Amino acid sequence: MAAAPLYLGAVVLPALAVDTATLLLAVVVVGAANGVLDIAMNAQGLAVERASGRRLFSSLHAAFSFGALAGAGGAAAAAAADIAPLPHLAASAVVGAALAAALTPGLLRDRGDADAPRFARPSRRLAALGVVAFCALLAEGAVFDWSGVYFTTQAGASAGLAPLGLAAFSLFMGVGRLGADRTAARIGSTLTARTGALLAALGLGVALALATPAAAIAGFALMGLGLSAVFPLTLRASGFTGQPAAPSLAAVSTLGYGGFLAGPPVIGLLAEATDLRSALALVCFLCTVAAALATHIGRGEADRVRPQ
Repeated sequence: MAAAPLYLGAVVLPALAVDTATLLLAVVVVGAANGVLDIAMNAQGLAVERASGRRLFSSLHAAFSFGALAGAGGAAAAAAADIAPLPHLAASAVVGAALAAALTPGLLRDRGDADAPRFARPSRRLAALGVVAFCALLAEGAVFDWSGVYFTTQAGASAGLAPLGLAAFSLFMGVGRLGADRTAARIGSTLTARTGALLAALGLGVALALATPAAAIAGFALMGLGLSAVFPLTLRASGFTGQPAAPSLAAVSTLGYGGFLAGPPVIGLLAEATDLRSALALVCFLCTVAAALATHIGRGEADRVRPQ
């Protein structure tokens, strides 16, 4: 997990930026380092699942969700205490480095495969998994960037209530991921992902149709619960395509994070042309697309790790 020090070292760079150009460069470096670390973590997660003989990949993503919540909470506390970005990010990097140093010896040793291809062949199944990842993360990105705006401009919520949609979404996504492995082992990955994607569409549909603070909070919570298993199960499936895991993970992750990046500006452009409720309806449609392609997630399920 040599990527961890690279990422932790890059974390402080945005706070050192002096203008737009240096900030852009810093963010690019952080994103690149995060991408490398992301692939390494997911490859390690698949290796641990194989070694343990039981399903646990989605629960690892639950830790990611709760870590994001902790990071957001820490950032809010630092801002409230008037702590400047540099000491805050530096402290975060130090804490992260200490945890990484303590936990790295417990990871499975993986020396990689020098003969493995640098890029995964874009098979039909891998492309379908990429589309599912794209739809799932576009939906997540839309919630992260537009839920607060939706609450204040469409649902009539106060500024104090506006963050609760994202909070409910993130909390239920983390909780859902804790139980996703057991659910998928019981009913299969395809049905778990398909049901989750449709549940996400239903949750957002409720939030858009009723457009009240209470309904929006409940809708975004349901959406988070529904989406919780979709992306982890998609990544897990990409590691069982019969190709080396890391290039396949990278291919699917790249498409997925492309959706995460593209989602917010696309929603903004559509909202400018119509309105925000109509623009967010696109996310409901993409969730149904992910549900339709979920068959590719469970293909070959019998050949994968089963719970003990």
